[in-house]
Amino acid sequence: MTEILRRRILRAHGLYLGAFGFVSFFALDLRAVILGTGPESGLTRLAPNCAVGFLESHGLAVAIALLFFRARPSRLWHLVAGGVAALLATCNIAFWSIFTELDVMVLGYVSTALHWLFVALELAAAVSSRGPALHAGKQLVEAS
Repeated sequence: MTEILRRRILRAHGLYLGAFGFVSFFALDLRAVILGTGPESGLTRLAPNCAVGFLESHGLAVAIALLFFRARPSRLWHLVAGGVAALLATCNIAFWSIFTELDVMVLGYVSTALHWLFVALELAAAVSSRGPALHAGKQLVEAS
């Protein structure tokens, strides 16, 4: 796999994660907390503190997405990205009832399938990457 393709995988992963995180943060999370509307509103009304988990997870998804988009296509970054995708997919499955309770099953199917797709892509990119997983003394993110 070429370095250009591996960079595109990281960037596509960043775009996907950032877009889903951004839309979820504003269209679902803040909407429920501030306006009391949308799929999450019933849950945040019953347990207002659960909103912190939604806001943190989707806000962090955007921050991590920016890192993936700017990351150098090294084995380490592909392993990190694959690990993040595996964590998010596993959490979706472990807490699947939230998708059913909020009646957003399509969102659950699409996001979980894309997380697993990026697990596979990032692991394939990591395997095809040359060099050690850790590069001592080198920056993980390139400056522009």
